[in-house]
Amino acid sequence: MKEIPYEELRAFEGRVAAAAGRGKDPVNAPMIRHWCEAMGDTNPAYAGADPVAPATMLQVWTMGGLSGHDGRSSAYDALFALLDGAGYTSVVATDCEQEYVRALRPGDEITFDAVIESVSERKTTKLGTGHFVTTRMDIHAGGALAGTHRFRILKYAPAKRKPKGKRPRPVVNRDNAGFWEGVAGHRLLIQRCGGCGTPRFPWLPGCNACGSPEWDTVEASGEGTVYSYVVMHHPPFPAFDPPYAVGLVELAEGVRIVSNVVGVPYDKVRIGMRVQLEFLRVDADVELPVFRVVEGEGEGGGGDQEVRGRGRGGAGGEG
Repeated sequence: MKEIPYEELRAFEGRVAAAAGRGKDPVNAPMIRHWCEAMGDTNPAYAGADPVAPATMLQVWTMGGLSGHDGRSSAYDALFALLDGAGYTSVVATDCEQEYVRALRPGDEITFDAVIESVSERKTTKLGTGHFVTTRMDIHAGGALAGTHRFRILKYAPAKRKPKGKRPRPVVNRDNAGFWEGVAGHRLLIQRCGGCGTPRFPWLPGCNACGSPEWDTVEASGEGTVYSYVVMHHPPFPAFDPPYAVGLVELAEGVRIVSNVVGVPYDKVRIGMRVQLEFLRVDADVELPVFRVVEGEGEGGGGDQEVRGRGRGGAGGEG
């Protein structure tokens, strides 16, 4: 990261960011309906024979979709290249402001122009150090100004991460102590009802099928498939390194367990993938069970922490 003379950045203020842009579709009733359904807005002004578009949809009519828009200026690209070259390679949207001049109605054809309104001096935030860039877009309908949309981003160099804290310890009580004893011995133990024989997980003091308090344990093979999963991005917690995949794994024995899915990038995890249990050592005195994707099920790539296993294990990863 290097400092850019502020005069060099201010020279971009007032320069065109986009010129003679045109909305890909006119204002239309189906998009208004989708917006209102998503927002839960039942205002009758947005339906009926002569509806208006919700004012906050102002930017919607200018968006280019996945294919984008033509007409972005060389000045805008040059500003971002300058910031990237100085090490401010990350970007996050911070806020937007809108001003409304007149209501938009189905059939209105939208055009717009945009300028680089301001570039801030260097600022330091919790995310990192960088510059705020504000773009102002003037939106027209039928040649008349309909509203103004200001969009502000931060182009920044990420702050250095603080050292990781300790992972949270599992809560061990008299109902699940046997499970964690199994984990300590690299065994995945599933309860089995002494009355009806139903396997169950997580551990419970009684059977939720027949109510019997009698039970014994079965050691699971550790084979399973991804039944469902989520990718954790936020909120961040000490000792965790998002994004990471947390899976609901269906074991061969018929019960499901929540744990991390490893062995492929988080965005390559898929429902139905075959997985095998392993143990992940998270620090000197705690190992947790995770599920590694079976070879051939996805792209490889493990973590840098010590993982141990022999086709058997336990549960309770970063989920």
